[in-house]
Amino acid sequence: MTSEPSSPHHLVAITGSSGLLGSALSEALRARGDGVVHLVRRPPTQDVPEGVREVQWDPAHGLSDRGALDGVTAAVNLAGAGLGDRRWTARYKDTLVHSRVPNTAALCQALLALPQKPRLLSGSAIGVYGSRGDVRLTEQSALGSGFVPDLVQDWEHATWAAEDGGLPVAHLRSGIVFSRTGGALARLLPLVRFGLGGPMGDGTQFWSWITLPDHIAAMIWLLDHPEITGPVNLTAPEPERQKAVVKALAAMLHRPSLMPAPTIALRLALGEMAGEVLGSQRVLPTVLQEHGFEHSHPDLASAAAWVTG
Repeated sequence: MTSEPSSPHHLVAITGSSGLLGSALSEALRARGDGVVHLVRRPPTQDVPEGVREVQWDPAHGLSDRGALDGVTAAVNLAGAGLGDRRWTARYKDTLVHSRVPNTAALCQALLALPQKPRLLSGSAIGVYGSRGDVRLTEQSALGSGFVPDLVQDWEHATWAAEDGGLPVAHLRSGIVFSRTGGALARLLPLVRFGLGGPMGDGTQFWSWITLPDHIAAMIWLLDHPEITGPVNLTAPEPERQKAVVKALAAMLHRPSLMPAPTIALRLALGEMAGEVLGSQRVLPTVLQEHGFEHSHPDLASAAAWVTG
């Protein structure tokens, strides 16, 4: 939420509109009267909600309709294969890269060709910082190294042409999104409901989270504040240790949270992805807070209450 909400006035193009964030963002924009253009890979259909227009989009060949983005005032780039969807084989790691970096660069070229200069919010992630223990991380902190930090840095760098061309670009460094139906909690909540949601590893790693409503509100707020550019951490103000997160969820569901998931079991089950689950990132939403954004779920208690209904 914001203290001074702006009047709706956008026509927003969205990539990744069928995903958790994209679908929720599209719905929220239409609810306040904004127009939405979904950029989709398949042929467009007429069976879409009121206020939505679909345009076929192939990053390798551009738009099916050259004038499809005329009048667009902003674009939100959320496309990309899920980090937790599969084990990280060499082939899937290549998919993670190529579903983000070339696609983002192609979108920027399409936006640069428009007579107007639309606002661009481009997907990113707090994984860019790497695992940093208890260190408090802001948008000014040094970046990490390794597969995920390198991937996210390349993802952000893919917008350089747009920035050089004068587009106001913000990078959405998203934390762990708490949702009732999907995202990072989709696999964890069922375990918690059965009393099996305990610490992962030793449970002391920091999780920097944000509820889905706050993530959507922050994106819309950034659309209304094009003067804010560069990296923006989309997290709640109070990161918590993983075992505290599970304990809070379990308490809301009246379940125990004692059964640990040993480190060796996580590494066997998840492969290289286990490093992300066991890593610690204490990320703060400094830019959002300094500019007056207000979270609806600023602490773990309010977030757990919302997630568990």
